[in-house]
Amino acid sequence: QVQLVESGGGSVQAGGSLRLSCAVSGLTFDAYDMAWFRQVPGKERDGVSYITRGGDRTDYVDSVKGRFTISRDNAENTLYLQMNSLKPEDTGVYYCAAATSTYYLSSHGWNNKSGYGYWGQGTQVTVSS
Repeated sequence: QVQLVESGGGSVQAGGSLRLSCAVSGLTFDAYDMAWFRQVPGKERDGVSYITRGGDRTDYVDSVKGRFTISRDNAENTLYLQMNSLKPEDTGVYYCAAATSTYYLSSHGWNNKSGYGYWGQGTQVTVSS
């Protein structure tokens, strides 16, 4: 079955760095656009970053531009999120997701959750001031 397993979360002080990984199995990884989402208690799960299946195009929410870098290794079926200069507002549970409807995303935006059919279980990131 399809599995997306995140790792790399933890607790850091503001200004620190973390690298999240998402190991994917059960699907043809290089056929899927991928994304990272973040959720805090009581709020919607919001898109953080997006990467096309070939890695040729990326996108980010404004609040993380210049600090976060999304990448993927299609040979290793793994998605990454390098997070630098972390801020307390980056705190949340980070989920990786595989896009199952790129047509839907093209008309509704890469950060629309409804375009993603496969999700990981999430990894907690806590940034203290």
